[in-house]
Amino acid sequence: MQTDNSNNDSTTPNGLRKARLAFAISAGKIAGASGRLFHIGGGTSLPGMIARRIDPNVLKSVVGDSKAKKIVITGSNGKTTTARMTAAIADAAGHRVSQNRTGSNLLQGVTSVAVNFADLFGRLESDVLLFEIDEATIPLAVPEIQPDVVVITNIFRDQLDRYGELYSVAQALNSMLESLPETATILLNGNDPQVANFGVNAKARRIFYGLETKDIGTPVPEQSADIIRCIHCNSDFLYEVAYMSHLGLYRCPECGYTLPPLDVAVTSAALADNGEGPSHIKLRTPLGEMKLDIPLPGVHNIYNATAAIGAAVALGFPLDSVQTAMNNVRTAFGRMEKIQAGDKTIFLSFVKNPTSFNLMLRLIAKHEGKKHLLLSMSHTVVDGQDFAWLWDVELEDIAPDILDAVCSGNKSEELALRLKYAEIPTDKIIEVEDREAALDEAIKNVEPGGTLYIMSGYTPTQELRRIMQKRGWVKHFWEE
Repeated sequence: MQTDNSNNDSTTPNGLRKARLAFAISAGKIAGASGRLFHIGGGTSLPGMIARRIDPNVLKSVVGDSKAKKIVITGSNGKTTTARMTAAIADAAGHRVSQNRTGSNLLQGVTSVAVNFADLFGRLESDVLLFEIDEATIPLAVPEIQPDVVVITNIFRDQLDRYGELYSVAQALNSMLESLPETATILLNGNDPQVANFGVNAKARRIFYGLETKDIGTPVPEQSADIIRCIHCNSDFLYEVAYMSHLGLYRCPECGYTLPPLDVAVTSAALADNGEGPSHIKLRTPLGEMKLDIPLPGVHNIYNATAAIGAAVALGFPLDSVQTAMNNVRTAFGRMEKIQAGDKTIFLSFVKNPTSFNLMLRLIAKHEGKKHLLLSMSHTVVDGQDFAWLWDVELEDIAPDILDAVCSGNKSEELALRLKYAEIPTDKIIEVEDREAALDEAIKNVEPGGTLYIMSGYTPTQELRRIMQKRGWVKHFWEE
């Protein structure tokens, strides 16, 4: 857990405060430019880290003086894509947007938005400030940002050694929401039983988004679902339909707890048969009904788009340019990112919990043919130490279609063991801990015109993408 190193400088002379702020911003800008020049980073977190060392109040000072509308987005899954979609809608409506677009969502990354976009005097020429924020960081960041809108996408079991149990994360988020002023708006995913109960005692306005269609989904939640019992009385939920994990149309038969009326709701949905999109949906909004084509595949991107539209509604943005905005949205790096490697295709997917892994497996299962896999996990601080969640990944469903699987990273043995228990023959499983050697081994197995599917944790995704960038297959992630 991060600690807040801000201090109260109310006794510091105004001139000295301004000088320290200017020094912090200039030092941060120089650090970011140097990182890009020497190809050691894109200025996504280092500027904020350096600036906060000099002036711990830099984020609060810059954002506090800005008249821009401020949106923060948090949750276990979907933050980066939801933020991109929200930015696209704001941009299409004619607003100037500043955001941490690359997904650097800890406190230093959030502060980098202020440093990178402000001038040396801390002035921002932005109409909208958009922050994607890690769910463990947001209680520290919100007091400094004072957002107009807070979006919570979902809460899934994720990095128990870092976040703690699901309910401890929920308690921290709920406390943060209850501290918001009445001028703020909270946008909650009504299909998530835990999230829908947030902010009951908050002064801020609450609105809800989600899906209420029965066109897609399953009769019961998947085996790895995190919340299957009522959060009030612990009775088993009844589901009309489950869309992903525990998200769905739920009702407690004992106490009657159920999802709230949705302000922004998907009333009809059709997913692409080939796993590559687009999805076609109809929505009900306070501004009227609309049809929308979402170019990114999967039910999770329907959720992301609905959350982005909900954020636009909360800020009073017009919706007549939403389709244009969606047409311009591209996959964020590592989010089922399609990469051309010579005459072969790579799909790179960042997976960090059972929900995200299972979503990617379902998408690639829709692709024709047998599959070449590269799986890579490492137990660094940012990746988490506990990988017991791998046993909730539904590898058995795709096992018959796997031609070969390379396991990499310092958790390669655990990945290989999980594949063996999914009854994938051992002669199809290869362990190569080194990242670049594993990529070479995996791509070697792919026939000309074929496809390699990579599913990896945060650090391995970054490392693999750096290797691909050096080979000319992709741009630097901050250039996309």
